[in-house]
Order: sequence, then structure tokens, then C-alpha cells
Amino acid sequence: MATNTREDSSGSSIHKRLPERFSVQRALELLGLIDGDNSDLDVSDNDDPILDGNYQPSPQEESSSEDSSDDEDPISEPTDHSLGCKHADSADNGSWTGTETGTETGTSTGSSRTLRRRRQSLIEADSSEDNLKEPTPRPSQTKKKKKGDSEQGRGLRWKATPLRPNLAEYLHQDETDLGRHGWTPLEYFEQYIDRDLMMTIAECSNITSMSKSGEPLNMTVDEVYHLFGACILMSCIRYPTIRMYWSKALKITAITDKFTRARFFKLRGAIKVVIDHDVPEDLRMSDKFWKVRPFLDRILRGCLSLNRPDCASIDEQMIPFTGACPYRQYLPMKPNPVGIKNFVCATADGIVLDFELYQGTGSLIEKVEEPEGRSLGCLVIERLCQTLHRGTKVYCDRFFTTIKCVQRMMEKELYMTGTIMKNRLAEAKHKLPSDKAMKNAGRGTSSEVSAEDGKLCVVKWYDNKPVLMISVVHGTQPEDTCQRWDKKIKQYVTVSRPSIIREYNIKMGGVDLMDRMISYYRMSTRTKKWTMRMVMHFTDLALANSWLLYRKDHAVCAGSKTRPIQFLQFRMEVATILLAQHHGADADLSKQSEEEKKNQGVKRHVTALPHISVRRRATAHLPEMIGLKNAMRCRQLGCIGRTRVRCMTCKVFLCLQTERNCYSAFHK
Repeated sequence: MATNTREDSSGSSIHKRLPERFSVQRALELLGLIDGDNSDLDVSDNDDPILDGNYQPSPQEESSSEDSSDDEDPISEPTDHSLGCKHADSADNGSWTGTETGTETGTSTGSSRTLRRRRQSLIEADSSEDNLKEPTPRPSQTKKKKKGDSEQGRGLRWKATPLRPNLAEYLHQDETDLGRHGWTPLEYFEQYIDRDLMMTIAECSNITSMSKSGEPLNMTVDEVYHLFGACILMSCIRYPTIRMYWSKALKITAITDKFTRARFFKLRGAIKVVIDHDVPEDLRMSDKFWKVRPFLDRILRGCLSLNRPDCASIDEQMIPFTGACPYRQYLPMKPNPVGIKNFVCATADGIVLDFELYQGTGSLIEKVEEPEGRSLGCLVIERLCQTLHRGTKVYCDRFFTTIKCVQRMMEKELYMTGTIMKNRLAEAKHKLPSDKAMKNAGRGTSSEVSAEDGKLCVVKWYDNKPVLMISVVHGTQPEDTCQRWDKKIKQYVTVSRPSIIREYNIKMGGVDLMDRMISYYRMSTRTKKWTMRMVMHFTDLALANSWLLYRKDHAVCAGSKTRPIQFLQFRMEVATILLAQHHGADADLSKQSEEEKKNQGVKRHVTALPHISVRRRATAHLPEMIGLKNAMRCRQLGCIGRTRVRCMTCKVFLCLQTERNCYSAFHK
């Protein structure tokens, strides 16, 4: 311990022990006392690293300094010991007044700020030297990621080398084994909606109606066929309102001859696919779409029966519905932003192979093996790829694509290609040129980096904006050219395009093609029931799938000799066949009660009134007397009388009496 000797007023020497190590606060006080002149001050025995001119901060100290906020004072508070020394010195010297204390405090604050600036400059200098030596950021400079952020690409080393894909061989399935040669439109449609499903709908609707109202609905299987046929025909021939299909001027006899308008609305509102009382409570909790599950399963079974191609695309689909329904979603970038989200796996031709209705991440976790740590997009990819063969190439957008998901699918010998977000690339984005550099290089500029093993690559291509792609199949080579519109010169320009961009554009649009086909003739009758909306949407999906499969088979079998029928004609043929369905085996369901038949009565034919131009031809109208047991009501407006006189041209009964001559008034 160092000692200091001084004399008191009596002349005796007093020995005072000083601490061997100065505190920071003590050093600041001494600096303040000498008014900033510290040239003669010896602080060599102070081992505080802040005051050392050759000090280089350690990573732990640097990280702790970065973690502290800018408003925090990194200098420690003075201890009681240091405060005691301060008061002792002030008492001995007799020079510590209130004013001087304030001055010293201001000086101390200024000195602490100076030290903080000196320390910050040392840290920045150290960081700049490290950055010059090694481009990889130090652990202290790496920002902490938020909880849930993907740590994609950790452990991968990226190099500016071309992709070296190592793909498993895809086993091709022969189309001729399916035996669809010569199929009619109805046979394509019955892959998805068959007679068993129609019988289930009729049975469940009758039972539910009886349990709710106590009155029999008496829905027959034929009426279910007619109802679906009428809805399909209405989507092909659109009227502003459904009631107009039964109007006298615009009625469609194919619909009006099957059921009345009231019967149509009654059947449409009573359609059921399940009996609610038979569904257990645990199934209702686990499956939000249990009310239409048998219908969805039948459509899905038809999709799963199709051939699995070597390329497939996965994307979102929106079922438009703005009413109350479980798991209604809002996607502002979609053409129909409000509705039920459906994840779809389709071919490049638009044929749906599989689908999964979104009802939360929990439902997907139950259907996927080892779901721990998987994002929603990765769970969807794994669920929809379960029915694909090994060697299949899968294309998806950036919602689904992560490096971990691509690697996981590669282990299952399924090879992904898609766009990817910049924040999911980890270290790969540092190996690619910046957006500004690629913009200066011009449109069509591309760059590629690959993983160390050469099985995974990331491509950046600049068109109007930079596009990031990831793939285990395609790279930049071979490049080709494409036409792009230039806003400045107002014409198309030729732009070079990497191979991965070309393949993605060709094979990614299957789900969008299906959405476009459905939107042409959507069964969009106004309804408040989400169950009816779901039944109509998946009926449209079955029709679009049927026509796309028919067109594909026609190209294989008929070639270019004949043209396939158009989608509108295909739908109308299916609707016409459904409206003409009649099965005599439905005796148990087709028997109506005698009481209902009596209430309906005998259906009379009512003659329509002729046009005013026909009624006013004076020489063309002659009356005739009809021998009827009961006189007919007069057709003149406002007359309530009955008569047996009929106009031979107009075929309407009119009064011809002295008191009221409706015959003359009707023809004037």
C-alpha cells in the first residue's frame, strides 16, 4: 500500500494510506482539479483499461458495450470509499466550496464524455481493422435475430461456381394404362362427383330436414342431379337474378321443366352432406370443415387417382366468400382477397393433383412427419408432396421456400425450385452483387453462387427489379433471351434470361391457370351459407379438372386432326346430361306423399297474352263460343267476370255482353 505524509496544525505528521488502484471516478476528480491539464499526472499504476492508450477491447467487452444503450453512462458510480476520500481531501485542503463543487462536477461530466468518445473511437478503429482483414462479421457485430426468424444456410459455404445437380431418376407412368379413350364429358366429371355422392346428399338432406322442421323434404337422387345441372347451366347462361330463369319471356325450359322456382330454392337451401347429429364432438373440434368433409374427400379422391407428372407446382388459392365461415382469410394481393385459403398442388397444365384447406398450423402438424421447427410454408410443402413420386421437380413461390425446406425435400429426392426472400439466404446474399451494382450493369444481368457441394444454388437476376431464385435443378446456364417492355423508349427490348427463370415461368403457373378457368364460369349464386359456397367451388374445380384432362387426352389420341370442344360447351353438355338424368330405381325416395300431391293440384297451362300490336288488328279477330262446363275468367284488365267466349286469334276468354263488352275493349 502507498502512503502519504502531511503535517497537521500541531506539527505532527499524519500517515494516510492511499488505495493502490485508482477508481475511475477518482481519476476524473483529479482531472477536474487540474483544469484539464494532466501532463504531469502519473496514472501508470492505474490498471483501468479505459485509460490505457494501447488498449484494444475484447469481444466480450465490445459486445457488452454494444448491448448498452446510448443513454446509459458506461462509467461506474462512485463508491462510498471514493466519496470518503473526496470529503477528506476537501477538509484538508479547505478549498471545496459549493461553487467549486458544481464546477468540478461539470468538468467531471465533460471528462466522462471525452472518455466515452475515446473508447468508442477505439472500438470503431478495431472493428474497421477486423473488417479489412476478414469480410465475415465478428460475433460482437452480428445483430441478434428475433425469435422465430429462420437461421437458414448456417454452416453452408457459398462459392461463385456453377450448379452440379445430382438428381434421382423419375419413373414415368404411361398415360395409356388409364384407359380414358372415348370418354364422354359426364364420365370425366364422374371421376369426382358420382352417383354414390348424390345418394349421400339426398339422404342427409332428407333426414336433416325432417329433424329440423318435421316436414319431409322428399328430395330424390334425380332432383340432386337436376339441381347440380341447373346450377352449372345458370353459370353458363347468366341472368342478373335467379328468378329470371322462370320468367315467361326469358325462361329456360331445361330448368323450368324439372322443378318450380320455389322448389329450386327449397332444395338449394336444404342441401346437406353430413348428418350433424352423427358427427362426434372431437371431430368437430379438430376439423373446422366437417360439414362438407365427405364432399371434399370425394373430390380429393378423384384428384389423387390422376397420374403423377415429373413436374408440379404448389401455390395458394382463394375460395371467395365474405360471409361468416371458419378460418376466413384476407390476402390483399389476390383477385379475391377475402375467403377461404386453399393450398393446391397442380401440374403445369393446371390439373389439380392434391389440395389442403388451411385451418391453422396445428392441422398440418398432425399430417407431417417430424414437424418440429418447420415453418408454415415447409409444412404445406411436405403435406402436398406426400403423393408425388421420387425424382419429381416441385416449383413454388417465396412464401414456401426456405433453405431448410429445400434441403429436407432433397433428402426425400424431391427437388424444389422457387423464388426466395432475401432475409432467408443467410451468408449467400453477401456473395452476390448488390442491387445498385446490378442496376448499373443493366437489365438481364445475373449472378450465381452454389453451395460447397454444388447441389444447391442461388441465382440473382435483375429485370425491372432484382429477383432471387433458389434451386437444386436449374442454374443460370444455358441462358436465352426474352422480350421485355421498356418504359423509357416505349418498345420491347431483348433481355438475357437465365435457365432457372425460364423453367420457373413455364412450370409455375398451374394453380393460376386453374383459378382462371374457374373464374370464367363460376357458380356464384348469392348465398349466406359457406357450405353451399364450398360445394359450388369444388364442383367448378371438378369441371375445370375434367376439361383440362379431356383436352390433354384429346391431344394424345386425336392429335391435330380435330379440335377439342371448348370449356363452355363442355360445361353445357355436362349440365344437359345431369338435367336429363332419370333413374327408376329410386322408388323409395321418389314417392311423394298423397297429401303433397293434393296440395300441388293439377298444373294448368296458362296462355300468355299477345302483344299489343297483334291485339289491335281489327280484321284478324273473331269470337267463338266454347262449350265448357265451367266458364273461364275474363282476361281483360280489371274485369272479374267469367265467360265462354274466346278470341280465335288471341286464344283468350273475354266477356261479350251488353253490360260489359270486354271483347271490344281488349282489341282497341
